[in-house]
This record gives sequence, structure tokens and C-alpha cells, in this order.
Amino acid sequence: MIGKIAGRLEYRSTDHVLIDVRGVGYIVYVSERVMAGLPGNGEAVALYTDLLVREDNLQLFGFTTLVEKEWHRMLMSVQGIGAKASLSILGTLGEDGVSRAIALGDWNAVAKAKGVGPKTAQKVILDLKDKAPGVMAMGGTVAEALGDEVIEAPTPTPAKRSPAKKANPAQAETLSALANLGYAPGDAASAVAEAAGADPDADTSTLIRAALKLLAPKG
Repeated sequence: MIGKIAGRLEYRSTDHVLIDVRGVGYIVYVSERVMAGLPGNGEAVALYTDLLVREDNLQLFGFTTLVEKEWHRMLMSVQGIGAKASLSILGTLGEDGVSRAIALGDWNAVAKAKGVGPKTAQKVILDLKDKAPGVMAMGGTVAEALGDEVIEAPTPTPAKRSPAKKANPAQAETLSALANLGYAPGDAASAVAEAAGADPDADTSTLIRAALKLLAPKG
């Protein structure tokens, strides 16, 4: 299994790139979002990859984070979602957008992806709802996952607000997401309060990840 490729970007097409790794060229299919974030031709590039094995073909799909790769694998497990549809969803929403849509039960957001109809979008929400917490709790960056150089610019740490300021509206959205995922109101509220106290300016995706880690079974 090829889990990661690092080399020089030789060329890019509409839906794939060619990466030269010590003289061997690998064709890697990527979403529009990943494509837009890649460096110029001739520059160094590294992508996490997932290998799709078929009787008459082998295809590599590339991602900038392990969370994005895991969402691709999860999406592919849904009946009616192939590799093309998965990349379309990830390209439209991004990893955080997919996490948020599934946590909130927002199938309309998933249906915005090209080639994904309402019924398929609803199936994505239903099939992945129970699996979502594990993926969303992963979070992190490439550097945090493997200690490698970060492919994309790191997100700066949000500045802390004064406790006297108005509460972050992301807390209410996070509570709703946790309720949709089946967590008890009291447990969810405690986790959100603790997570928000540690990072008052956290956005919804960050707050969901932090709360899920607090809610995870200990030991």
C-alpha cells in the first residue's frame, strides 16, 4: 500500500498531477481544493495517498492531511459514492466542511457537490453519522501527525478574548452537532464548556474536535 508520496511536481492536469519520485512518475488524482493548494511545477510536494485497486486499473488519490484521506475512505464506503464523487464532496466542502455537514445532519451541503444528488447526500449523512466522531477528533496537521514539514501554511493560534466579551456563537452550533451525534445534553454541555474555556475563539470545527476528545472513553 502506498500511503504517502513525496517528490517533485512534474505537471498538473484538470483532475490529477504527476509527481516524480527519484525518476519514477506517479499519477495522483486530487480534488479541486487540493489542486489549488499545490505548489508550482518543478517544486517539491508531498501528499498522503490512498490506493484504489481494480481488476484492470490502479489509481492513487492524494490528500494534504490524514483527516482528509480518512474522510475519502469513509465516503467511499457509502453505496453510490465512488472516488470521483468523494473527491467532488471534499473539493466542495473541504475536510472541515464534511465534518460539520455530517455532525449537523446537513445533507444539503453535501448535495452541493457536483454529481451528488439529494438522496445520495442523505445516505452519506445517515451512514457516516456514527463514524464521524472518530474522524473529527483526529484533527491536527501534517506536522502533528508525522512530524514532517507542513505542506500548507500553519494556522495561527487565535488570540484569547477577555472573559467579559460575548460568548463564541460556535458553542451553540457545537452543542447541536454533539446532540445530532447522540451525546447526552449534559455531557455535551460540559465538554463544550471545557473546550471553549481552553480556546474561547475556536471556530465550530475546532470546538467539535476538542469536545469529542474530551468525550472519548478514558483508558
